[in-house]
Amino acid sequence: MTYEEWEKGVPEEIKRDSLWKMKAYRLALFLGDLAGRDAARLAENRHLVSLADQLYRAVGSISANLAEGYSRGSGRDRARFYEYALGSTREGRDWYFKSRHALGEAVFRHRLRFLTSLIRLILTMVPQQRGGVLQVREAPPVYRLSSDGPALDDSWDVAASFPAEDWTPGLEDDPLLHDPTWSSLLTDVPLPT
Repeated sequence: MTYEEWEKGVPEEIKRDSLWKMKAYRLALFLGDLAGRDAARLAENRHLVSLADQLYRAVGSISANLAEGYSRGSGRDRARFYEYALGSTREGRDWYFKSRHALGEAVFRHRLRFLTSLIRLILTMVPQQRGGVLQVREAPPVYRLSSDGPALDDSWDVAASFPAEDWTPGLEDDPLLHDPTWSSLLTDVPLPT
């Protein structure tokens, strides 16, 4: 199933809502359907039932939080729910990483790319709603393991060296945000059967 095929099956009642204009919502809703299929596949193994549940809950809540935030009256309230969606997107990526062996490398890589692109998209929405810019927190020191144990490295994360007002993580290289059909990322991996 491609994104285009999936979109044809979305009920008109959903498509007629102004929320449907939000790209992040459409992608999150599609991803929720993909996660449902992935979770069903995981749940076939009794040892992975809990992981399947966590994955489905995390990914399913992305579009739900975007929808609730979109319906709020103030930018501050919208931003709060978009931040919840951002947290759920990162959580979903974490659960996909933990399920990569059961789902297979191709499905995992596809979902990882998809979720990372969605994270970048949501990262642009939060500051827009707050009426400001994305604030980059100062990066903590990087710890590196050596034969003598952990050692503090004085190098800082590259993101912290950019001024906050001029930097949004990864948007300049994100093909999902530059491809209006979205198909380059959504059609290369077949769904699990």
